[in-house]
Amino acid sequence: MNIRNSSTPTKKYRLILSAVHMVYRLVNSTYNVKELSLRLTRLLCQFINASSSTIHILDPEKKKVILIAIFDNKINILLTKKKDLAKVTDVEKRVSDGYIVFEKHLIGLPLVADDNIGAIFVRRKKDAPAFTDFDKEMLSVVAEQSVTAIKNLQLYEQQQNVILGSIAFIGKLLERQGEWSSSAHTSVFFQVVRSVALKFKMAREEIDQLYYASVLRGAGTIDVPYEVLSKTSQLTPEEFAIIRNQPKKSVELIKPVEFLKPVLPIILYHHERYDGTGYPSGLKKDQIPLGARIMAVVGAFEAMVRERSYKKRLSVVEAIAELRRNSGTQFDPEVVNVFIELSKQKKFRNLLSYTRR
Repeated sequence: MNIRNSSTPTKKYRLILSAVHMVYRLVNSTYNVKELSLRLTRLLCQFINASSSTIHILDPEKKKVILIAIFDNKINILLTKKKDLAKVTDVEKRVSDGYIVFEKHLIGLPLVADDNIGAIFVRRKKDAPAFTDFDKEMLSVVAEQSVTAIKNLQLYEQQQNVILGSIAFIGKLLERQGEWSSSAHTSVFFQVVRSVALKFKMAREEIDQLYYASVLRGAGTIDVPYEVLSKTSQLTPEEFAIIRNQPKKSVELIKPVEFLKPVLPIILYHHERYDGTGYPSGLKKDQIPLGARIMAVVGAFEAMVRERSYKKRLSVVEAIAELRRNSGTQFDPEVVNVFIELSKQKKFRNLLSYTRR
């Protein structure tokens, strides 16, 4: 859709309303600054009938350009590397500092909330018609609609970083919780999980969820009495019931964190069995989320090869044989097959060896 200038006030009004509506829809369907910036550049070229558009995003504290999104009517480009960001022109710097540029084939407007958070640019080729005041007006409307969304997403991402830092800290605490903690070797555990997930062509967002689940799968052990966690003899039925309730406890602890909600089913169901005899809900086969099925295999392998005071640990070869023996009953046979195939690769085999430490 190419939106061209109109001389009648009614048509101009309709075009502005259309711009507001489209930006509103875009903002409400985008959840991070990078994606929003890229999608906005495409819309800008449509609204202003431009040959290219660019959005600069500033670091909220240092006020340096940390991201540049570009659309040249063919492809989107995202620049985040220092050497690329250093190529910002003097004109672009001026606009980022708060100045407006209105030239024959270039319009640049600062994105201003309480302070400057970036800049927005549209360009036309030299043989194209010059920009008009209406083009500038349209760009101003898009900028006003976009700036609040960018600011809110920046704040949201800052909050996410704080939460993720807390998650990493919790993971380290859980690694010291005792023999029944399921969070030892979190980084190695996740690398194994990730290797399997990639074979299933899981999306980046799903793999991110598996990382959070890998860190937080044992969060519920915080509520488990220390005498149960540190016990070296066989658990009583009552004590084992407490351990079995740990996935639900983990979910209760992290449920208030909005962006972790997709992680909850993975944590809750990674003790389910493929044949439906697991816990907490007795799910079977495809009723169990794929991420939970992957974590069940990797978690069982880790439990078998780790040193425990109350049982003899297995070798990597012995643990793989156990996975094969329980394929189709305790474990998803497809996940087991992928795990076994990967175990023939040296790099993956080295990861498996690290889980024994």
